[in-house]
Amino acid sequence: MTAAPARQAILSSRPVRWLRRNLVVLAGLATLAYLVLPNVVVTVFSFNKPNGRFNYEWQRFSTDAWTDPCGVADLCGSLSLSLQIAVWATVGATVLGTAIAFALARYRFRARSSVSTLIFLPMAMPEVVMAASLATLFLNMGVTFGFWTILIAHITFCLSFVVTAVKARVMSMDPRLEQAAQDLYATPLQTFLRVTLPIAAPGIVAGALLSFALSFDDFIITNFNAGSTVTFPMFVWGSAQRGTPVQINVIGTAMFAVAVLCVLAGQLIGGRRKGS
Repeated sequence: MTAAPARQAILSSRPVRWLRRNLVVLAGLATLAYLVLPNVVVTVFSFNKPNGRFNYEWQRFSTDAWTDPCGVADLCGSLSLSLQIAVWATVGATVLGTAIAFALARYRFRARSSVSTLIFLPMAMPEVVMAASLATLFLNMGVTFGFWTILIAHITFCLSFVVTAVKARVMSMDPRLEQAAQDLYATPLQTFLRVTLPIAAPGIVAGALLSFALSFDDFIITNFNAGSTVTFPMFVWGSAQRGTPVQINVIGTAMFAVAVLCVLAGQLIGGRRKGS
């Protein structure tokens, strides 16, 4: 008889009530901390000066790596190559993916469902399967592995993500807005540039940013189709075999900081637009 009132008193206490109200927020903060923790470790060890080749144990504070980020041979060269491939892959995948997304969302044609399945297949396919398939294709065609094979491979697997993002945005558009523009004697080009494109822009930008991140970060598909070309992820993997230089932590920290600043800038711009 006394167990029930005691249990009720515990559940109704102030700390327990606060915990129940904020449980979701606490779980979200714990998940965010778990995701950010590796980046914090990378940032901390970017100021380390190890005694040996491996930057796995803290020795002493130093800013030498930050003052000379290109002090390791071929590091900045591989980084520049990865940035070039990511930019061109983003441009190619965004242009093709946007056109495909509009075609799939706006038009009815024969084999439309089959085309949709083929477009989305790379998203469900394991990367190693796609990497081996592309490598086999290039070998059978007698193509020399290098910059162009990497670029074609990256556009191929980034295409699906752009189509998914843009198609979702296009399908949610209100067709009456375009009809209103046509009623006001706007030409098809004017309607597209002033009505359709601005509405679809968030989906296009999202697909482009996702393509850039996936292309820059890719290792498996790149490793199969690179030949003797070394991108930044491949350089990091190769360096880990013989000792990871501190400059890799510097580059990783800088990339993380740029990504955070881009997100904050996007949130600030979005907030100002809503406020106005």
